[in-house]
Amino acid sequence: METTESTSAPVIRASGAGIRFRRNRTGRRSFKDLFAGRDRRARPGEFWALRGVDVTVHEGEAIGVVGRNGQGKSTLLKLVAGVMLPDEGTVEVHGGVAPLIEITGGFVDDLTVRENVFLTAGLHGMPRAEIVARYDEIIDFAELRDFVGTPYKHLSSGMKVRLAFAVISRLEEPILLVDEVLAVGDKAFRAKCYRRIDELLSAGRTLFFVSHNERDLKRFCTRGLYLDKGELKLDGPIGEVLAAYDADYGSVT
Repeated sequence: METTESTSAPVIRASGAGIRFRRNRTGRRSFKDLFAGRDRRARPGEFWALRGVDVTVHEGEAIGVVGRNGQGKSTLLKLVAGVMLPDEGTVEVHGGVAPLIEITGGFVDDLTVRENVFLTAGLHGMPRAEIVARYDEIIDFAELRDFVGTPYKHLSSGMKVRLAFAVISRLEEPILLVDEVLAVGDKAFRAKCYRRIDELLSAGRTLFFVSHNERDLKRFCTRGLYLDKGELKLDGPIGEVLAAYDADYGSVT
């Protein structure tokens, strides 16, 4: 099912996108295979995590991605982020991406909180002068003022989420990718993150939001993508997509 045609510019377009993985070392593709052309058949020990996905996302849309674990949701976000490349089809992204996909991504265990802020924001393209200007804002949002000299590896999982969200949500990129990570934070911090996402959406950002929380999906998203067995089963209004998922597997929550 297709959503109503948007008049805004497309910022993401996946056409026949597919990616395959190995279940184990058996069937590993050789170095020669990489240069011999892409074989569309899955070799022994390989499976298609995503296949034949056609999606167009327009500027300012808020997309909720649903499906059971292992159905390709996070893989789709990684294709959009450019962390992975498709084995078939194409994924075009017009504009920068702020990915909040894995809480450990870009952070170094032995560096302090302060050092990680400068490293991670810098890796995502934020100029040093801007990092300096936003440093206090990032630390205060993450509620880590008393831990700026603490090595990242000594932070709790909740602290790591707060730091990641504080940094990534300050990037001036038009596309925000959020994958489950808010489920780790406590109630008060989630409320703060929700307010920040509301601000970003009000500013016209595009949101790709993977969650198993139906209330969150309905709060932020107007459109949904339902992935099942690596294929896009339904693309439509978020309420219809959640109803279809519930009918197949029970409530998202």
